[in-house]
Amino acid sequence: MKKYCLDTSGISNPLETMPEDIHESLWAEVRARIVAGDLAVTGDIYGELVHLQGAMGDCIRENEVNLLLEVNDSSWPFESYIEHAARMQIDHAHFIRENLGNKKGTVGINDISIIALGKCLSLPVVSMEKRKAHQSERLRQIPDICDAEKVPHMTFNDFLRAEGIRL
Repeated sequence: MKKYCLDTSGISNPLETMPEDIHESLWAEVRARIVAGDLAVTGDIYGELVHLQGAMGDCIRENEVNLLLEVNDSSWPFESYIEHAARMQIDHAHFIRENLGNKKGTVGINDISIIALGKCLSLPVVSMEKRKAHQSERLRQIPDICDAEKVPHMTFNDFLRAEGIRL
């Protein structure tokens, strides 16, 4: 059963600062959650995650069926996901990077996809992005859009705490 929706930064950023060769037991626990099917991703996010290296990248590639929720798969409410994603692309268009000449500090379509998945499944989104300290008319990150959509947002450390993973 899915428990979290995972943005690429939710794994890639911690891997950079806590590499697998030093934090072996931590990443073994995270891989176990992937194998158990606790994490959900969209096709867009999965397409980014497969580029990760090492045991984590191998685990992601070997567990596509445990991670990826495919559109047109009747085992989950994909129609609701499509509706949320389409609406959110309109409602948050003025914050979407691709609409703003790839401006930094904004969300991308992939980010919108994982937030829409969280909304559809009523699950938190795990990312390493931070809320903007001061809301502006043009800059928003994943946690800001999650807040607007009433989707819980978690950092990697929040995920570790929720799962009881300790070193």
